[in-house]
Amino acid sequence: MRVLIVDDERPARDKLRRLLSQEADIAAIGEARDGVEALEQAAAFAPDVVLLDIQMPEVGGFDVAASLPPPAPLIVFVTAFDEYAIRAFDANAIDYLLKPYDQARLQRALRRVRERMQSRAGADTQGSRPGAILPPPAQLLVTERGVTRVVRVDDIEWLETADNYVALHTAGGQPLLRQTLAGLLDKLGPSFQRCHRRAAVRLASVASVEVDDKGDGELLLHGGARVPLSRQYRPALMLALGRTP
Repeated sequence: MRVLIVDDERPARDKLRRLLSQEADIAAIGEARDGVEALEQAAAFAPDVVLLDIQMPEVGGFDVAASLPPPAPLIVFVTAFDEYAIRAFDANAIDYLLKPYDQARLQRALRRVRERMQSRAGADTQGSRPGAILPPPAQLLVTERGVTRVVRVDDIEWLETADNYVALHTAGGQPLLRQTLAGLLDKLGPSFQRCHRRAAVRLASVASVEVDDKGDGELLLHGGARVPLSRQYRPALMLALGRTP
């Protein structure tokens, strides 16, 4: 089992690492000091479970949980505040570990994690499709000039490459996410479709399609934006639009 500890307080991380080191099936332990670092570590470290603090500066635990890319790890919230318990289980947390806790309480949480992991493994062996599409994140975290903001995926109208970034075009602005367009489309799933080598569009945002004699054209969005459409991507886009409710 690979475990990622996310807590802005060093003593809390040290305690969890010490207790986890006594568990025989813990193969690797990673640490993150805040929510932004947690998302970076989730991609690089690929944890099976995240022990996640709730109250952290800038990006809290609930925003981290909602922004984890698929396949998302299991979540155990670890916090000193009991008032978030209902919201934690609404976020599909495996357990809610209230500080201060001891080894026995942590072991009980890990037992629940192991049971869920075994259940997932059993489902795979009984015919679940390895390539099945997993739910995309509901929101993305974007950090610009030291400020991190939450961007709801449903608010994104279209995407545009900008050097090493992707501009997320929304009604409220165009924040830049450090990500390739191809990688972001893999994360967001079929609700977004590439329409140009430098652009992609949320299918639900498309109001009309205008095509010229050469097969290129533009997409007119409900918000008024015009997005380039190249003939290379037009057939797949039209097919996807035909499947969109």
